[in-house]
Amino acid sequence: MITRRAALALPLLATPALAQGNFPNRPLTIMIPFAAGGPTDMIARLMAEGMSKELGQPVAAENVTGAGGTIAAARVAASRPDGHTLLIHHIGLAAAATLYRQLPFSIERGLAPLGLVSHTGMTLVARPDFPANDLRGYIALLRERGDALNLGHSGLGGSNQLCGMLLQHAAGRSATTIVFRGSAPAMTEMMAGRLDISCEQATVAAPFVRDNRIKGYAVTLPERIPGLDLPTAREQGVDLIMSAWHGLYAAAGTPPEIQARLAQAMRAALREERLRARYAETLTTVAAENEVNPDYHASFLASEITRLRPLIVAAGQYAD
Repeated sequence: MITRRAALALPLLATPALAQGNFPNRPLTIMIPFAAGGPTDMIARLMAEGMSKELGQPVAAENVTGAGGTIAAARVAASRPDGHTLLIHHIGLAAAATLYRQLPFSIERGLAPLGLVSHTGMTLVARPDFPANDLRGYIALLRERGDALNLGHSGLGGSNQLCGMLLQHAAGRSATTIVFRGSAPAMTEMMAGRLDISCEQATVAAPFVRDNRIKGYAVTLPERIPGLDLPTAREQGVDLIMSAWHGLYAAAGTPPEIQARLAQAMRAALREERLRARYAETLTTVAAENEVNPDYHASFLASEITRLRPLIVAAGQYAD
């Protein structure tokens, strides 16, 4: 016999199951932590279109900028954990766990990783008359000259700043850092011969390397990038691997069933030819299917936080 108290409790007990079974039951939103028109914006909006078809609900993309992407991340971490409010972010989120010492949320405990979306390789580049002929020579010059060389990046936590840190770690010597307001002015200074070296996203550097307006030495992915005639760092005996990867997140506490459904929708979106062709145009690689998985993404994020933390601490440069 069901008591009156038990009967009253039944609708409450059933609510989570119903919510999960009906997911999604309203439009979804993907928070983009960077400005419209940039690489993350493009990656996110194509993903949103594909996921909308798979989920049967509109997936809106909203740009919420500021504080290296942590404002958007905090908003998603504080949202209702029902899978309707999502975040896309790149490797900078892993760096933010150390760069920001007083965040209003925990990156590892406040967000639920759903799966990786894409990888973009970095390129090690230099001014047109830089004397090194290959990557070994490039690193040897950095090791020899140190702060007599200048290295450009476009801000704390950005992929080119993080890659530059890895480069300096590989050389065991630091260059003089110059911070630019974006990659375009850095490329202008490099073409003019006033910026010595940089580590730029392949998307940005490729046109300048192809036209010999700057010198390209290596890409930082395990494999070469189609459309860019540069060897990998590993091919040249330098173990420098870095991807400007993107991942999708929900609020921590989102039910596993909903996380799995979102990952399924991500995989469907990433199979679409239009998305794959557009990503390829920007030298961006679609994540492998096994990477579009909450467990894989969570482990990968933790490993990136661990890898970047000592470099950031050693540099002593924090964003707060």
